[in-house]
Amino acid sequence: MEKRLVTYLKSLKANGGSDLHLKAGAIVRLRISGSLKILGKERMSADDMEQLAKEILTKDRFDTLVQDKNLDFTYVLDEKSRFRVNYFHQMDGYSAVFRIIPVDIPSLEALKLPEVIKDFTNIHRGLVLVTGVTGSGKSTTLAAILDRINDTKENHIITIEDPIEFVHKDKKCLVNQRSVGQDTHSFSDALRGALREDPDIILVGEMRDLETIDIAIHAANTGHLVFSTLHTTDAKETIDRIVGMFPSAEQNRIRASLASVLEGVISQRLVKTKDGGRAAAIEILKKTPRIEQLILENRDYEILDALFDGKDIYGTQTFDQALLDLYSKGRINLDVIMDNATNPSDMKLKLQGIGKGALKIEKDPSANEEDDIFEFKEDPDES
Repeated sequence: MEKRLVTYLKSLKANGGSDLHLKAGAIVRLRISGSLKILGKERMSADDMEQLAKEILTKDRFDTLVQDKNLDFTYVLDEKSRFRVNYFHQMDGYSAVFRIIPVDIPSLEALKLPEVIKDFTNIHRGLVLVTGVTGSGKSTTLAAILDRINDTKENHIITIEDPIEFVHKDKKCLVNQRSVGQDTHSFSDALRGALREDPDIILVGEMRDLETIDIAIHAANTGHLVFSTLHTTDAKETIDRIVGMFPSAEQNRIRASLASVLEGVISQRLVKTKDGGRAAAIEILKKTPRIEQLILENRDYEILDALFDGKDIYGTQTFDQALLDLYSKGRINLDVIMDNATNPSDMKLKLQGIGKGALKIEKDPSANEEDDIFEFKEDPDES
């Protein structure tokens, strides 16, 4: 079984894929450029999946997998190949997903992220959140931010992750990385302990529960710089999710604290590029007097306009602005814009040069002269 697993993982790397999917009773699949591709004809049996977990992958933690029905851990193939693994039970037996973790941490420049994100590496206290759906590149962005700090600052960094993905070596910073389940019982326990460990920067892999969120905000309030992630789609939903997790009697207090400590929200979506790869379309919230006031006064519905208006001054931007930037640089086509736009009808007007934030080009950079960029698919939501 281990030999088969190694073959599958090497195929994943050789094909430039991101995830290996194993399922009892199913053919092995690889995720390549966002799509699942079948690998060969061999099926994994229920016994294969149980043997793989019990004898090779989880070993002394197999009882935890049986009890909890799922388990997160890291699998190291060799010094240049590490994978984040989720093993879980489903109706036909066990399934597993292996997400490849780059050994070399990419720079912010290599990821082609907006310049304004570098500003978050120069702040000394507060809360910075990276959000998006699973697989949108949150961990990679956070790793690049921490690596830049590690290169340029003299700080103590503590990371609390489940499991540890990118390994940060000590450079100018001292870095302590703790894995939930192996080095600590929970995010909240490790975060509470971190406050007594003289940290400058704390990375919380995910703010999963109310207790962790409360301690993270407290840590930011007491002079620490806290980075974390949430599975939210944009800045407004992020703020609503955090506030909404608290009892109604506590929400005004949390909103006031959040308005004070929230330094930024980086919300990511991966979109397909013309060359078959993927690029990050990023909404960026950066703390400004206006943003702070909107959060404090529960006017979250105005945040999108504030991000739009702050692009030239503060570097903030909406998803639709990010999509237009990618399009104007020739990296994505019109179908991708319309499939991913927050407001497709408004985006049509911008592409036609109408309204605030309209695009100032008339042709798709990749289109033939006779192609008209204003041939859109009918919006099913419009009559």
